[in-house]
Amino acid sequence: MKLKLSLLLPILIVCFLANSQQKNNISINYPQNVEAALSSKEKAMIEEVYKTESKALVFDNPKYLKELKHLMRNRILIYKEDNAKFQKQTKLLSEVPLFNDYNKDLKRDINFNSSEFNPLKYKLDFFANGTYVYRIDNTNYFIQITSQHRSTK
Repeated sequence: MKLKLSLLLPILIVCFLANSQQKNNISINYPQNVEAALSSKEKAMIEEVYKTESKALVFDNPKYLKELKHLMRNRILIYKEDNAKFQKQTKLLSEVPLFNDYNKDLKRDINFNSSEFNPLKYKLDFFANGTYVYRIDNTNYFIQITSQHRSTK
């Protein structure tokens, strides 16, 4: 019995490590639009959140910059749903903390304006495996974050 257990344990460990390795090596298929330069609006959104660390953390980090471009251009959808039957019961934006690690002066949006909204200001589930939806308080607007592991069109 002891011999079986001593043989089984290393096999289980190897299987566990192999499974963990597979999950970590999932490649992301980026759409062609992530190759384009940042727009002035995208750059301003990054600079608002990362302040003086923007260059070191984002602009000089091609992998992270590509991930943020993919996020901003393909994975965030802000939509309005006026029909109460189709409105999802989700977490409110006011329940999500600010991402103010690099900009302590960052403030929550008081009035929502979809053309000026910066989702990077919030600790939304940007890099989770699932797709998440948040409701913007006191509006019929929703923010949908699609997983980076799902293919986008």
